[in-house]
Amino acid sequence: MKRNVEVVHTREELAGQIAAWRERGDHVALVPTMGNLHEGHLSLVELAREHAERVVVSIFVNPTQFGAGEDFASYPRTLERDARRLKKAAADLIFAPDVDTMYPFGLDMATRVSVPGLTENFCGASRPGHFDGVTTVVARLFSIVRPDTAVFGQKDYQQQLVIRHMTGDLSLPITIITGETVREDDGLAMSSRNSYLSTEERAIAPRLHEVLDDLGRKLQDGGRNFAKLEADAGKRLAAAGFDVDYVAIRRAQNLEVPDRDCDELVVLAAAMLGKARLIDNIVVTT
Repeated sequence: MKRNVEVVHTREELAGQIAAWRERGDHVALVPTMGNLHEGHLSLVELAREHAERVVVSIFVNPTQFGAGEDFASYPRTLERDARRLKKAAADLIFAPDVDTMYPFGLDMATRVSVPGLTENFCGASRPGHFDGVTTVVARLFSIVRPDTAVFGQKDYQQQLVIRHMTGDLSLPITIITGETVREDDGLAMSSRNSYLSTEERAIAPRLHEVLDDLGRKLQDGGRNFAKLEADAGKRLAAAGFDVDYVAIRRAQNLEVPDRDCDELVVLAAAMLGKARLIDNIVVTT
């Protein structure tokens, strides 16, 4: 069902609409995004609709989660196209604030939210300060929208664990739901940054998922030499043309190093291919 989807830019506009919904007894779900939406994002909107009568999608390219030399300036801003897609996806409201709305005291004086431990490895190690920016902006969105439910994608596996930890630790009355990774026909995880890939790189990119899939099958078949499995997968990716950041096998629940008896694992990987940083993961139950 198509709905009229309104775009609001201020806290006051957003609060007024949500107050009207609350008066009717509606539950509210939030899908935080940075825009440049693809089918993966839209699947999160559909999932949110299963858990709430009203769905708010935020579109905000958050400067505090980008490091020096990263793609903040060049990250695609496609609000008009995104609004058309969200209308078809039956979102109710788009919250598209500017930086001053999200950080009214300025970036240098902004209160920060940090989650230690979970953010210190993998993407947190490769992109210092990234997760502090993520938790800071998500905490602000939670405070502004006050949703009953918030939906995040599994492709950003470490991120959704960090958000779950933050939400529980701060006793926020918000249910966190994780939506499955949506893939292209050749297995490549959908990502806004896939647009950075050249034609040649796009042909190589699905190898990331192929290598993780192979590693997952080896784990299911009883493979437990984790270090060798990680190293072999990294070599295969490097041979295919990736600049590998990490391939890691960890406990799915908390990203700790697993022992041989652990029966729920996650295989995480990140690698550069040309200008695109690609991340992916698979959860393996043995």
